[in-house]
Amino acid sequence: MAKGTSKAKNSAAWIIIVLLILGLGGFGVTNFSGNVRSIGTVGDTDIDVNRYARQLQQQINAFSAQMGRQLTLAEARQFGIDQAVLQQLVGTVALENEAAQLGLSVGDEEVRRQVLATPAFQGLDGSFDRLAYSDTLDNSGLNEAQFEDSLRAEVARTMVQGAVGSGLAAPASVVDRILGFAMERRSFTWTELTVDDLADPIAEPSEADLRAYFDANSDDFMLPETRRITYAWLTPDMIVDTIEGDEDALRALYDERIGQYISAERRLVERLIFPSRTEADTAKAELDAGTASFENLVTARQLDLADLDLGDVTEDELGAAGAAVFALTEPGIAGPAETSLGPALFRINAILAAQETSFDAARPELLDEYRLDAARRAIDDQIDPIDDLLAGGATLEELAAETDMELSQIDWSRGDTGAIAAYSAFRAAAAAAAEGDFPALETLDDGGVFALRLDEVIAPRLQPFEGARGRANGGWRAAETVAALAGQAEALLPQLQGGDAAAGLELSAETDIRRNGFIPGTPPDFLDQVFAMQAGETRVIEGPSSVFLVRLDAIAPPDPAEPEVATRRDGFAEALAQSIGADILRAYSDAIQTQAGISLNQAAINAVHAQFP
Repeated sequence: MAKGTSKAKNSAAWIIIVLLILGLGGFGVTNFSGNVRSIGTVGDTDIDVNRYARQLQQQINAFSAQMGRQLTLAEARQFGIDQAVLQQLVGTVALENEAAQLGLSVGDEEVRRQVLATPAFQGLDGSFDRLAYSDTLDNSGLNEAQFEDSLRAEVARTMVQGAVGSGLAAPASVVDRILGFAMERRSFTWTELTVDDLADPIAEPSEADLRAYFDANSDDFMLPETRRITYAWLTPDMIVDTIEGDEDALRALYDERIGQYISAERRLVERLIFPSRTEADTAKAELDAGTASFENLVTARQLDLADLDLGDVTEDELGAAGAAVFALTEPGIAGPAETSLGPALFRINAILAAQETSFDAARPELLDEYRLDAARRAIDDQIDPIDDLLAGGATLEELAAETDMELSQIDWSRGDTGAIAAYSAFRAAAAAAAEGDFPALETLDDGGVFALRLDEVIAPRLQPFEGARGRANGGWRAAETVAALAGQAEALLPQLQGGDAAAGLELSAETDIRRNGFIPGTPPDFLDQVFAMQAGETRVIEGPSSVFLVRLDAIAPPDPAEPEVATRRDGFAEALAQSIGADILRAYSDAIQTQAGISLNQAAINAVHAQFP
């Protein structure tokens, strides 16, 4: 127990130190000039100006990674990132201030122990490396005193957090209610009515019907934001046909891949080794007499067939035993034969014939590969000249006129993957482009290049009716079909309610289905509606193009004998306890912030923001 607790504490300490280093590093300008050292105070504790700057930079970087492009500070502030960082930092400093008021601290010996034990500060031999320690802190813009003071405050704060928010138990009644909701079961009978079950076919819609449907469901006919983009691009496929094959190069490539085109005969082999030749001969005699199988011999040696598998091998790879194994003309047992590990029996499971593809037969494949590689190299040679043209202010139209690049245009929306949008690099560049940006050369994953210009951003808009007529027709028909089927289904509910099979319908029965279950072919909210029913109730559930008749037969609580139920209960109890702890810690933090008092220096905050692009 003592060892386990100690190990857990060490792991927690390392995590704290790593997070602390990350939290103190990453900001491009690590220190601000002048006398401003904090952006405010909580009680008697300063909110360090560099600490705020670094945490703000980290959150912007994290959000940028999710967005797929680097955010500016102005954009980050629109998302409220600066306020979220400031609020979190004030809460953290409030806990550190409270720890100081309570007299909590970490002694020099404990700080020393944690620093020495941190992997980030260790050399190749696993011992503390002072140079690594200094370099790591330098890269984070810190000196040793600053880091160790921060470490003391961090550990003291976690002591307060642990005392306030840990060791709590969730109320059993609440856990049981959550468990009952998540794990209770339903047994029900159901059937589906489709267009084939319609009593009368749906009539053809009138123009007024279609327009009314279109107007009532306008959200379904909205076109997404569209980016009108002009681009110039060049891919290997565009120029591959202009490249002639070089016979010497093709033959050299064939020789380089000779193992791919010429392969010796191979055999799928298992090898069973024996301690002596006598035992090997005895085993072979048993096989020949039919008194034992190869599997029996393997089991007697306390081995598995997987232990014997050599895969597909050539005669040379088998060494001295190769001749005996390759003497067989069909699958069977060979040996005993001597090996470096002792006498062995070999079971041949398959014979893979030798294969040879001549140069002439392989030439078309080699030529395609050679030309494609040559095309990639030709494009690579053009990258610098193209970059020079763009740097000189050349437009995409001029680029297409002066190079092999082709000019084209696309109306692109997120999710489109046609034409050049099949390339992820293009999609990322198209999403990040802004009107007025100068075109920049980007690479494609097949060796191609492109540059684009955003000409116009077209806001989401309603698709013209004429262009949506076909979809409106389909939607109207589906809606009318569901409405007609729902009427038929309502007439059948009494039969289902009474327990009798509805005439002409094929019923399905489901037993002990949970809330997170899945019934193929049903709409997404099907089980949600089933779980909203009372025992014995019948209901018509509408889908996109069909309807379902459902009778709820039974409601069963969670079965305590099921291992999954016990596991889920423990999980709910732990999660709820953590949530309660987090709420208490949040309330405690709010209280100590109010008690200590918060003072913010807006000028210092603005100075931090001014350092960002």
